[in-house]
Amino acid sequence: MPENRIGILIVEDQQITRLGLRLLLEKFEDLQILDEADNGESAVNKALKLRPKVVLMDIGLPGIDGIEAARQIKAAASEIRMLMLTTQDHDDAVFASLAAGADGYCLKDAAGEQIAMAIRAVCGGVAWLDPAIAKRVLQACQPSKPAVTALPRDGRSKFALSVRELEVLALIVEGLSNQEIAARLKLSQETVKSHVRRLMEKLVVSDRTQAAVKALRTGLISDN
Repeated sequence: MPENRIGILIVEDQQITRLGLRLLLEKFEDLQILDEADNGESAVNKALKLRPKVVLMDIGLPGIDGIEAARQIKAAASEIRMLMLTTQDHDDAVFASLAAGADGYCLKDAAGEQIAMAIRAVCGGVAWLDPAIAKRVLQACQPSKPAVTALPRDGRSKFALSVRELEVLALIVEGLSNQEIAARLKLSQETVKSHVRRLMEKLVVSDRTQAAVKALRTGLISDN
């Protein structure tokens, strides 16, 4: 497989849906369908054998469900990116998927271009959350008090964030705007914008929601 193409394993128990996804994704020249699986056990076996760049994983699978299959795949091959593609938009499914190591969460009613964009994003190391659920996830993850006191040194070292960048990130997680962060930290809004831009580059994310979710998932910012 050419290095510039993204190899994909489709995991979906409905044959018609699998066929639809294949036909949809094959229209994009940078995407390549390596194989399909219709249950969790088959998904784990094929993922570890084929080592696709991205697994497109349904949740409601017979036998081992998609969340457990994702957990097993990530435990054995953390480099494989996991994009959940499902009709389930309730919080339990979303957070269980993220806890299992999912790199993205996309709803099945998304447009083809959006699904392709999500695949490219997770392949590039950027967390992806469907816009329909991103705000709910961020709201649910917000700590009950400012998290600026919980700044682990290992996380700071891993992403090379400065103490000030971590303070700004903690306030993003708290839900503050740039203007509110500037007032809280007694900085200019331009300075805050610069910190936000740099920390997003270091975290390899494209927006504030993704930065907040990644901060919580990786333990950079404590939600306690």
